[in-house]
Amino acid sequence: MSETTKTTVQPNKQQLLNRLKRVEGQVRGVHQMVENDRYCVNILHQISAIQSAINKVSLALLEDHTHHCVVNAIKGQDGEAAIKELMSVMKTMTK
Repeated sequence: MSETTKTTVQPNKQQLLNRLKRVEGQVRGVHQMVENDRYCVNILHQISAIQSAINKVSLALLEDHTHHCVVNAIKGQDGEAAIKELMSVMKTMTK
């Protein structure tokens, strides 16, 4: 199974969805700020808040993935592949 077709049940799915809804609202707010010619610094502060919120979602997903998918792969003797995949994701996230 390729990595694009893998699925999992997110243990904190509702919390993730709630956070993403807040991010979506923040992005819409920034869009309106730009449309309304708001002060650049205020827009940048909002963008910083969006980035922080997205990072929190990413870290929550990373933690869930590590505690569930990676642990299960290690128990199932597929740990090397899971660790390699995890490190690849971490490298991408820290660019």
